Amino acid sequence: MPKVKKGDTIKGKVTGIENYGIFLLLDNGYSGLIHISEISDKFVKSVFDYVELGEVIRAKVLEVDEDDKKIKLTIKNFDYRLEDKKELEDKNGFSPLREMLPKWIEEYEKK
Repeated sequence: MPKVKKGDTIKGKVTGIENYGIFLLLDNGYSGLIHISEISDKFVKSVFDYVELGEVIRAKVLEVDEDDKKIKLTIKNFDYRLEDKKELEDKNGFSPLREMLPKWIEEYEKK
Protein backbone atom coordinates (compact mmCIF):
# COMPACT_ATOMS: atom_id res chain seq x y z
CA MET A 1 0.00 0.00 0.00
CA PRO A 2 1.34 3.48 -0.83
CA LYS A 3 2.69 5.66 1.94
CA VAL A 4 0.06 7.74 3.75
CA LYS A 5 0.69 11.46 3.99
CA LYS A 6 -0.95 14.54 5.47
CA GLY A 7 -4.07 15.57 3.55
CA ASP A 8 -4.84 12.08 2.22
CA THR A 9 -8.35 10.67 2.51
CA ILE A 10 -8.38 7.13 3.85
CA LYS A 11 -10.92 4.48 4.84
CA GLY A 12 -10.90 2.73 8.19
CA LYS A 13 -13.01 0.48 10.37
CA VAL A 14 -14.21 1.84 13.72
CA THR A 15 -12.62 -0.46 16.32
CA GLY A 16 -13.20 1.65 19.40
CA ILE A 17 -15.25 4.58 20.63
CA GLU A 18 -14.30 6.47 23.76
CA ASN A 19 -15.52 9.73 25.27
CA TYR A 20 -12.43 11.44 23.85
CA GLY A 21 -12.42 10.03 20.33
CA ILE A 22 -12.82 7.33 17.70
CA PHE A 23 -10.27 4.62 16.93
CA LEU A 24 -9.90 3.27 13.40
CA LEU A 25 -8.05 0.28 11.98
CA LEU A 26 -6.69 1.16 8.56
CA ASP A 27 -5.95 -1.16 5.63
CA ASN A 28 -2.24 -0.39 5.77
CA GLY A 29 -1.72 -1.79 9.29
CA TYR A 30 -1.80 1.65 10.88
CA SER A 31 -4.18 2.65 13.62
CA GLY A 32 -5.87 6.02 13.62
CA LEU A 33 -7.46 8.31 16.16
CA ILE A 34 -10.07 10.95 15.53
CA HIS A 35 -9.91 13.12 18.64
CA ILE A 36 -13.22 14.58 19.83
CA SER A 37 -11.95 18.02 18.78
CA GLU A 38 -11.63 16.73 15.19
CA ILE A 39 -15.20 15.42 14.88
CA SER A 40 -17.13 18.66 14.40
CA ASP A 41 -16.88 22.43 14.64
CA LYS A 42 -20.01 22.25 16.78
CA PHE A 43 -20.15 21.03 20.37
CA VAL A 44 -19.84 17.24 20.48
CA LYS A 45 -21.98 16.03 23.36
CA SER A 46 -21.29 12.35 22.68
CA VAL A 47 -18.81 10.75 20.31
CA PHE A 48 -21.17 7.77 20.16
CA ASP A 49 -23.67 9.89 18.18
CA TYR A 50 -21.32 10.05 15.18
CA VAL A 51 -20.23 6.46 14.46
CA GLU A 52 -20.94 2.86 15.36
CA LEU A 53 -18.51 0.09 16.25
CA GLY A 54 -17.57 -1.86 13.11
CA GLU A 55 -18.64 0.91 10.74
CA VAL A 56 -16.28 1.76 7.88
CA ILE A 57 -15.79 5.50 7.40
CA ARG A 58 -13.56 7.96 5.55
CA ALA A 59 -11.26 10.40 7.30
CA LYS A 60 -8.59 12.95 6.40
CA VAL A 61 -5.02 12.52 7.59
CA LEU A 62 -3.69 15.28 9.85
CA GLU A 63 -0.43 13.72 10.98
CA VAL A 64 1.45 10.44 10.50
CA ASP A 65 3.77 8.80 13.05
CA GLU A 66 5.76 6.29 10.97
CA ASP A 67 7.61 4.85 13.99
CA ASP A 68 4.48 3.89 15.94
CA LYS A 69 2.27 3.37 12.85
CA LYS A 70 -0.32 5.80 14.23
CA ILE A 71 -2.25 8.44 12.34
CA LYS A 72 -4.13 11.48 13.63
CA LEU A 73 -7.33 11.94 11.66
CA THR A 74 -10.23 14.34 11.22
CA ILE A 75 -13.81 14.13 10.01
CA LYS A 76 -14.47 17.81 10.68
CA ASN A 77 -16.16 19.54 7.70
CA PHE A 78 -15.91 16.27 5.79
CA ASP A 79 -18.45 13.74 4.46
CA TYR A 80 -17.12 10.72 6.32
CA ARG A 81 -20.01 8.30 5.78
CA LEU A 82 -19.59 5.70 3.07
CA GLU A 83 -23.35 5.14 2.90
CA ASP A 84 -26.36 6.88 4.27
CA LYS A 85 -27.80 4.64 7.00
CA LYS A 86 -31.21 6.27 6.67
CA GLU A 87 -31.50 4.97 3.12
CA LEU A 88 -30.89 1.44 4.38
CA GLU A 89 -33.90 1.54 6.67
CA ASP A 90 -37.19 0.21 5.35
CA LYS A 91 -39.62 3.04 4.61
CA ASN A 92 -42.38 0.95 6.19
CA GLY A 93 -40.63 0.72 9.55
CA PHE A 94 -41.92 -2.26 11.55
CA SER A 95 -44.98 -2.89 9.36
CA PRO A 96 -43.54 -5.99 7.62
CA LEU A 97 -42.66 -7.52 11.00
CA ARG A 98 -46.11 -6.73 12.41
CA GLU A 99 -47.73 -8.38 9.40
CA MET A 100 -45.58 -11.52 9.57
CA LEU A 101 -45.61 -12.04 13.35
CA PRO A 102 -48.96 -13.90 13.54
CA LYS A 103 -47.83 -16.27 10.76
CA TRP A 104 -44.52 -16.96 12.51
CA ILE A 105 -46.28 -17.61 15.83
CA GLU A 106 -48.67 -20.03 14.12
CA GLU A 107 -45.78 -21.88 12.43
CA TYR A 108 -43.92 -22.11 15.74
CA GLU A 109 -46.93 -23.49 17.60
CA LYS A 110 -47.39 -26.22 14.95
CA LYS A 111 -43.91 -27.60 15.71
